[in-house]
Amino acid sequence: MTALVAIDWGTTNCRAFRMGAGGDILERRTGALGIMAVKNANFAGALMDLARDWIDVPTAPPVLMCGMIGSAQGWVEAPYLGLPAGAEDIAAHLVLAPDPRRDIHVVPGLRGQGAAGPDVMRGEETQILGTGISDGVLCLPGTHSKWALVEAGRIVRFVTFMTGEVFSLMRRNSILGRLMIDAPHDAPAFARGLVRSQSAGGLLHQLFTVRTAGLLEGLTREAGPSFLSGLIIGHEMAAVKELLAPKAATVVGAGALAQNYAIAMNVAGIDAEFVPGEDAAARGLHLVAKRAGLVN
Repeated sequence: MTALVAIDWGTTNCRAFRMGAGGDILERRTGALGIMAVKNANFAGALMDLARDWIDVPTAPPVLMCGMIGSAQGWVEAPYLGLPAGAEDIAAHLVLAPDPRRDIHVVPGLRGQGAAGPDVMRGEETQILGTGISDGVLCLPGTHSKWALVEAGRIVRFVTFMTGEVFSLMRRNSILGRLMIDAPHDAPAFARGLVRSQSAGGLLHQLFTVRTAGLLEGLTREAGPSFLSGLIIGHEMAAVKELLAPKAATVVGAGALAQNYAIAMNVAGIDAEFVPGEDAAARGLHLVAKRAGLVN
């Protein structure tokens, strides 16, 4: 019944999917086996620990992996593929992992040219393919948010923003964090940050106003993180409008972060829609596997 073992292997976690020939997900597993956590870079052993009963069987199914497992720090480096790129392009550039007992293929990442220099992605390209969206702009929020333009099923352009990481650094490791405490999301404070991001002075100036808003403008310590989040995400929206000029975009994902991005998009004049992101990587891997002839 198992036609494919699909692995989304990132820096922090490893997600495994046992899939049928039609792309249905028969079983899911997740392990805290990010590439930086695997001892002695024994990726073959880590994979067996997670999914031996799926793979180490007489009629072993093909294994296809995406994400940071294909980086220079991963199992085998899968060189970045240039744009435009779709499922067939990616399928033609799979790389074999050095496992003497079985064929394990790795999806290449993508490289592009951003406004300020080169840009790259690993894993998000597979998620984008798995959404089934053939034309439009997609937003993948996260530590390093990705925005991608897709035309005729191929990724033709993308841009990365270090939004989540900058928020974390400012919240935990800067003077701004001294005036904040962890608290539930504050929607009015988030909206206030979005409005502040549209003021003059740029991000570096406005970041300091997070402190002065707490000192002089009545921003509470509980509301501070939401205000900071709105400010930084607001600047991401302004840059997206400058670089991609989307009238509408699809947020890949669900939950609070996706909802906050939709709110920020609407404030910026971008119509927001949603598509589930939880299993997008698995669906994308199945699509690539079919194009590569790994799955009939």
